[in-house]
Amino acid sequence: MSDSALRQHLVELLRGGSAHAKFEDAIADWPEDLRGKRAAHFPHTAWQLLEHMRIAQHDILDFSRNPQYQELKFPDDYWPQQDAAPNSAAWQESVNHFERDRKALEELVAKPGSDLYAKIAWGSGQTLLREALLIADHNAYHLGQLVGLRRALGAWPA
Repeated sequence: MSDSALRQHLVELLRGGSAHAKFEDAIADWPEDLRGKRAAHFPHTAWQLLEHMRIAQHDILDFSRNPQYQELKFPDDYWPQQDAAPNSAAWQESVNHFERDRKALEELVAKPGSDLYAKIAWGSGQTLLREALLIADHNAYHLGQLVGLRRALGAWPA
């Protein structure tokens, strides 16, 4: 496989679709009154999942490109304590931030000058390839949770 083909596959994986739901589809028109609601047998609300995805993705992006990266404390720094967003503007800002960071990660992976295989100098053996696969896997997992939660709340589009 050529380097450009691998980069293209990684970008597609980060965007979702194919075998996974897309972020945009899972989050689109989420009813405001259900964003902080729990469903039976689901440990998190939509807000908590959205914020967790945003925070984790931002953290991985920051780690991947910032020599001054500061590690977050797990799990405290990765999960919001509140069940619901303070307001709809906060919800939308979280969505926008997630999408901006995903696009930045896509651009970093697609850039021919980015070495996918080089160890990240400030890491402990991680590579950009590993970090891209990690966030794609993490996002797919939590997108599945969002879809399941939305179905359980009766808010998945027919």
